[in-house]
Amino acid sequence: MLNWNDYDDADPAVSMPIPPPLETSDAASERMDSRSMESVPDPKLEEREDTVTLEVREVVLPPIREQPLDIDPGMSLERAQAAVATLEPSAEFRDDETRRVTVDQKQMINCRADLNQLVPFKYDWAWQKYLDGCANHWMPQEVNMTADIALWKTEEGLSDDERLIVKRSLGFFSTADSLVANNLVLAIYRLITNPECRQYILRQAFEEAIHTHAYQYVIESLGMDEGEIFNMYHEVPTVARKASWALKYTRELSDPTFTTGTRKADQTLLKNLIAYYCVLEGVFFYCGFTQILSMGRRNKMTGTSEQFQYILRDESMHVNFGIDVINQIKLENPELWDQDMQDLGTQMILEGTELEISYARDTMPRGVLGMNANMMAEYLKFIANRRLAQIGLAEQFPGVKNPFPWMSEIMDLKKEKNFFETRVTEYQTGGALSWD
Repeated sequence: MLNWNDYDDADPAVSMPIPPPLETSDAASERMDSRSMESVPDPKLEEREDTVTLEVREVVLPPIREQPLDIDPGMSLERAQAAVATLEPSAEFRDDETRRVTVDQKQMINCRADLNQLVPFKYDWAWQKYLDGCANHWMPQEVNMTADIALWKTEEGLSDDERLIVKRSLGFFSTADSLVANNLVLAIYRLITNPECRQYILRQAFEEAIHTHAYQYVIESLGMDEGEIFNMYHEVPTVARKASWALKYTRELSDPTFTTGTRKADQTLLKNLIAYYCVLEGVFFYCGFTQILSMGRRNKMTGTSEQFQYILRDESMHVNFGIDVINQIKLENPELWDQDMQDLGTQMILEGTELEISYARDTMPRGVLGMNANMMAEYLKFIANRRLAQIGLAEQFPGVKNPFPWMSEIMDLKKEKNFFETRVTEYQTGGALSWD
């Protein structure tokens, strides 16, 4: 390609080779105007004292395929009309028995009724959770991070232990919500065969994207090393073990050929639901949430704490939805909830609790923020008991109590101002917010 920057104006004349002319079809060659191959002087060049001499050579291109000239423009329309005229509805839409869905045809898994028919609802709780999730919409940019930035950049603003907690929390959560979203989209959505539950799953997947966005927003705002934070689930053992534990349950279902319909396959789906709703979202999140929210209660990292508060509200609804789904599957398929499955469910929640206690000890080698690793271990056992009881399993830690009752207050608070007097904790959109 010619580049005028390659030429010096001091040169009186430059001879520039031109590629050979195009070789065209015979008919096209006869119509070519020979004058088109002549050098046409550029008026701008004529004004200059120096000149540019162009050496003309023939250019040979492959023959041009001539377009047929006898195409009837109406033929495409006729073909489209013919295709539509012969279009037959799919077999699933021709069956009179399934054309109009009734409530008794709906079920959580292995349902053959038309999944495109949202109503009539069978599980009103699922639709209500979808509506609640939409009403609780929020975005990370709405939270003011100015105070956090100033505190983080102040050398004496936070202790080393406090900085470690912030980094580890962002390191785990920034990828954990992506793991949850991938599991929903790649595994769960196609296997849950109830449209109102699918509607909530779509909402949950969007909320997971918002949460990942929130962590990224905090990381960027604080000017953290993004590579260090986002790779903790590869490089920090206590973070990596939690991620690996969850991923193995996604791999069982992410194979596109996996289908439910057998006892073994249905129990595999049930394992996945317990892993993600009862353990990953129901246990793994609670140490980090408690640590960050405790900072907010001490007027530290208030913007980050506010983000986590809104995320915790969403996650609490996710957990409750997942537990309802698990219990509904058990109710409709009691043969799946045999003793082996119950033992496995108990074991999974206990494993998750041990992993989270290990994470707590790693992130809190000393007492910090009015808590320590032993207090956190008791809290996590308290949470584990709750998860076990919610799906009908026996509690495994008798006598444990909640050492952080303020955490329940945060989750249960309704239509009140939050700690920092910056926005409504219900964080509803304007049209949905009620001040009653």
